[in-house]
Amino acid sequence: MYDGVRLELSRRNLLISSAATVAATGVAGSAVAQSSGSHMDYTSKVALTVNGEHRTLDLDNRTTLLDALREHLHLTGTKKGCDHGQCGACTVLVDGKRINSCLTLAVMHEGDEVTTIEGLGQPGNLHPMQAAFVKHDGFQCGYCTPGQICSSVAVLEEIKSNIPSHVTENLNEPSQLTANEVRERMSGNICRCGAYSNILDAISEVGGINA
Repeated sequence: MYDGVRLELSRRNLLISSAATVAATGVAGSAVAQSSGSHMDYTSKVALTVNGEHRTLDLDNRTTLLDALREHLHLTGTKKGCDHGQCGACTVLVDGKRINSCLTLAVMHEGDEVTTIEGLGQPGNLHPMQAAFVKHDGFQCGYCTPGQICSSVAVLEEIKSNIPSHVTENLNEPSQLTANEVRERMSGNICRCGAYSNILDAISEVGGINA
């Protein structure tokens, strides 16, 4: 009987102590929130130039560039694939260089110029790379195509700027526009449908090489 009473009292004390701890934590959290301001402390104004248009967004600091483009600017041509930087479907151009937009925060690109697939060309006025992809059937489902095209445009600029890759044969000479260079540089863009040969044909036509 004595043990039962002691157990009951211990349980009661435990519940009282737990409730007091929760209440104290809540009060402390509220005080911290009041002293630090509102939830807006966790957001920032981000000014970008997107496809030639100046845009200013109020964003949670954790928002990726990909989500800013898709969810806030409704530029859904840029696709969310793996969301881990492994498939390349989210590739866009930032200040002329290609990046995986799922791996970078929008707040890191204050003042940058961002070009998405929508900014490369429009129906009736396609970018040469877009036209080449259509001509050579460089896609099947088309989900990865925006990233493939943005990456393709950047690849040709990389070679023109003499930026070497892992297969560049002579680092002391200008980078050569070859099929092997294109294959290596495009290896980060995955096509689940397997349209790789047609993609290479499209890039080769625009770049002026024989695949």
